[in-house]
Amino acid sequence: MTDYLRTPDDRFANLPGFAFEPHYLEFDGLRMHYVDVGPADAKDVFLCLHGEPTWSYLYRRMIPAITAAGHRVVAPDLFGFGRSDKPVDDAWYTFDTHRESLLRFIESLDLRGITLVCQDWGGLLGLTLPMDLPDRFSGLLVMNTTLGTGDVPLTEGFKAWRQWVANNPDLDCGKLLARACPHLTPAEAAAYSAPYPDRSYKAGARRFPQLVPDRPDAPGAELSRRARDWWRREFRGRSFMAIGMTDPVLGPVVMEALRADIRGCPPPMQVADGGHFLQEWGAPVAAAALRHFAAG
Repeated sequence: MTDYLRTPDDRFANLPGFAFEPHYLEFDGLRMHYVDVGPADAKDVFLCLHGEPTWSYLYRRMIPAITAAGHRVVAPDLFGFGRSDKPVDDAWYTFDTHRESLLRFIESLDLRGITLVCQDWGGLLGLTLPMDLPDRFSGLLVMNTTLGTGDVPLTEGFKAWRQWVANNPDLDCGKLLARACPHLTPAEAAAYSAPYPDRSYKAGARRFPQLVPDRPDAPGAELSRRARDWWRREFRGRSFMAIGMTDPVLGPVVMEALRADIRGCPPPMQVADGGHFLQEWGAPVAAAALRHFAAG
């Protein structure tokens, strides 16, 4: 049985802009939290996947616009993040473990008509999902992310970030988000620290930067190359890309390269003051994406 920690519920009380009822699924003895709002029978389901070191709170600015348009939003917390259980062993966290949990999540909820909404690790993992569940996916809203194919050099910005996390294993997630998103209120920034009462809860946050495939034979790299081929050749859905232009890790150069790999992806929305965590500038991004999808 996996040893894990579960963040006390009172850590999530009164989070600004996030009064969503928690929902849970259990896989192999571990509980995964997710937000599920909007009509249960909606034709379109927006599956919102977060990255490192965030959680579904990151989508609070986008969710209202999507549900107001009549769509359903489902936003899980990856294991190790948010309200989901947190295995304590760093070695538990692997590319394949997280990907498999997302596949099981989609199938357990029988999600269909999915528009994948992803950023950071939400894309590294999420962009590998549709090729194995093509009948369930119909669209893509992609923000600052990439595919971990292992055959493209890592950016200097990412290598610096990976080293910083290695040197600071007790990373202060609220302080990090406040620095990256200066418009956050102190209470909003603190919400990103809520899942982690102390460093023992942060195995996932510590581990993720080390999991990015950095060579062709790295775990997840071959799978990501197969996903790249699928997006290039097989994808037939609608797509929308938005780029936080100030992102030093997965910014315009990386995103334009990704756009070239997504069949039919239109020119991106450029958010001039937007950073890596573009969902924190997300209300106009969601509105623009919905207009684009409605027009198509």
